Amino acid sequence: MYNTHNITTIRTHLLSRGETLSVAESVTSGHLQAALSQADGAALFFQGGITAYNLGQKSRHLQVDPIQAQNCNCVSEKIAEEMAAHVCSLFSSDWGIAITGYAALVPELNINYLFAYYAFGYRGHPVLVRKIESRVQPVLAVQQYYTDTVLEDFVQSCLQNQHVHNHARSN
Repeated sequence: MYNTHNITTIRTHLLSRGETLSVAESVTSGHLQAALSQADGAALFFQGGITAYNLGQKSRHLQVDPIQAQNCNCVSEKIAEEMAAHVCSLFSSDWGIAITGYAALVPELNINYLFAYYAFGYRGHPVLVRKIESRVQPVLAVQQYYTDTVLEDFVQSCLQNQHVHNHARSN
């Protein structure tokens, strides 16, 4: 169901550095948590995660700015960055991964294509934020696509990219 190579790579890298990871998600509805839990000895590096669907819960648990969140329906680069930074604190982890977006069209909000923003944080500081787009297809397929893409980018951009890792450590 998930890309096990990326999950194993995340496990190996984090364990070798003595670092931990947590996730904050909405659009993926727990898929990041489910994927990471598939790793052997997941409890050794994966602190856990939170799925927060609405503004109230994102503001309460992940400390997103409620005014900013209301203005963008909780979907923006800034919201993803705040979620990634604060999930590190919430779960006492080194790394945080966050994603917020749309897995289904919402015509009444003028959401006519599927996209999400995801971010990586390190020790409470944002490291990287990106936008991802998807073809319109069943929600489960979109969520799995987002999950695999985010985990692959985490491996490529944060764990295997020494420059980003060094930048993250300096914050």
